[in-house]
Amino acid sequence: MPRILVSECKQEISSFNPVAGRYQDFAVASGEAVVAYHGRVRSEMGGALKVFAARSDLTIVPGYSARGIASGGTVASDDFRRIADGFLNAVRVALPLDGIYFSLHGALASEDEHDVEGYLLEQTRAIAGERVPIAVSLDLHGILTDRILRQADVVTVYHTYPHVDFFETGERAAQLLLRILDGEAKPLTARVPIPMLVRGYELITETGLFGGCVRHAIAVEKGPGGLSAGMFIGNPFTDVPDLCSNAMVVTNGDPEKAEREALTLARELWAMRESLQQPLTGLADSVREACSLKGRVVLVDAADATSSGAPGDSNAILRALMDARCPRTALLPIVDAPAVDAAFRAGVGKRVTVRVGGSLDRRFTPVEVHGHVRLLFDGNMFSESHGEAWFAGNTAVVEAGLVTLVITSRPVSLYDRTLFLACGRDPSRFDLVVVKSPHCQPRFFAEGAERLINVDAPGATSANLKRLGHQRCRRPIFPLDEDVTFTAEARLFQRRR
Repeated sequence: MPRILVSECKQEISSFNPVAGRYQDFAVASGEAVVAYHGRVRSEMGGALKVFAARSDLTIVPGYSARGIASGGTVASDDFRRIADGFLNAVRVALPLDGIYFSLHGALASEDEHDVEGYLLEQTRAIAGERVPIAVSLDLHGILTDRILRQADVVTVYHTYPHVDFFETGERAAQLLLRILDGEAKPLTARVPIPMLVRGYELITETGLFGGCVRHAIAVEKGPGGLSAGMFIGNPFTDVPDLCSNAMVVTNGDPEKAEREALTLARELWAMRESLQQPLTGLADSVREACSLKGRVVLVDAADATSSGAPGDSNAILRALMDARCPRTALLPIVDAPAVDAAFRAGVGKRVTVRVGGSLDRRFTPVEVHGHVRLLFDGNMFSESHGEAWFAGNTAVVEAGLVTLVITSRPVSLYDRTLFLACGRDPSRFDLVVVKSPHCQPRFFAEGAERLINVDAPGATSANLKRLGHQRCRRPIFPLDEDVTFTAEARLFQRRR
């Protein structure tokens, strides 16, 4: 029976995070443990496994899994090599193979490899040979490269932001791989790079302008001759040479259609570039407004988004609230292992003085907080969104007057309420809540709030893109440069066997 290898390597990094990513920042598994985990979560791998399991004439070969516990900084060279060795060794051990499915991200970079996904695919191709078809699923924040498309037979990409179609994206990749194996599909891919970086609420696919562009891509994918299509907006914080947005269309061997549709999608996205930027409110004005309102307020600190690559230890909003002597209750997350250690030494119910913030990112100066320890736990939890395992390390809840701090030892992605609920703190019961994620599904935070304020705070993932200091991405690129022009040109890729 045909043997299909399934493996994954996923993390999104910010080049502006001063803390290097390490091996221990990944949840690593191999063999049957990969299937056991993804069999109960709605991940890309879970979707692919469902498709493969429905075929009795296939043998699934579980390979290697390295999932970033949260997004983080550029991965240290030695740690990446350890991950890459495990990933590629799983390919060698699995031979001979008839097909490969990889769940990747697209915005992972190490200190000595700017295109990790392209590298892993290139090395896999050298091991498995030219004739084995490879299907790949990617995040729409991934940085699509020629190197990826030269090695992969077909790519699928998320169609939603915030992302709610992990499972379906994996299903689509697996279905296409089977069609290739069955001789029904001969994928041909058109890629159109677009010199633009984007951020903001118009990217929400259900309600924003970007959603119209994605729906057009879906129509192409589902239309005659279509196999896959989508928009890559890249991760503006992963400062690598190929950073940009991309339109991608995959047809069943039709170069004219692939090129025509990809060019149309690229021009659509370029036309809305000015609208795809996030309006921000200054830090002082944000806190002043939040303190003056009567209803619940969400303060979005996307500049310290652990789901986008920031370290999570910004105390900028905390400091501003304390300086303003805000008369309202506030709930804030922060990463600070030394503060957690102090809380554990004190114990539940005890008074404690801790210095929080700036333990990782030295642009922040620690703030001294006097309060009581209300809860301690090991930080292990499952996301309410998709059932993914989260590992925050030892975690403490410290109540300091009207301010409640949820302090973790490690960063976890904060795109939903999981961390707060695991600590027994319902965000809807606080006057102010700080959300360290650019966008969440409305039911998690925004519903019932009087105001949602996007704060222009400092940090490694600031939507104020000009502030970040890009050094590697090709220039000129909008909005970092003035008077950027765009001439749409398609690049075509098709593997022959």
